Amino acid sequence: MRTYLISYDLAKPHLIKHVVAQAIMAAGQSWARPLEQTWYVRSAESEEALEAKLTRILDSEDGLLIQRVKDEAILTNTSIRWFKQRQAGVEIGSEANIIAFPMAKPVTDEPELPFAEAC
Repeated sequence: MRTYLISYDLAKPHLIKHVVAQAIMAAGQSWARPLEQTWYVRSAESEEALEAKLTRILDSEDGLLIQRVKDEAILTNTSIRWFKQRQAGVEIGSEANIIAFPMAKPVTDEPELPFAEAC
């Protein structure tokens, strides 16, 4: 598993910022978003594979940075909270008026991901 820093600059953020966020969250097994357009993603994929996924939704005027990084970071006025990629949702019959949030499968071999601490 590798950790990547992904940052972007969108020419028209009001049009696709949520689409880009969804694509980044789906790009790896876990992710963190310490700043508005800066993400950490833990993935087994290469930088090139991540770039291929993200550039499909970006405009030619948008900027993208993907860099493999170590887990250590210096943080000022922010923190990192790691989240796991969402799992498939719960099936509910079409007659129900209940909307269920996706339930993650219990993970027994992996502890909860910790907060990062600033130096």
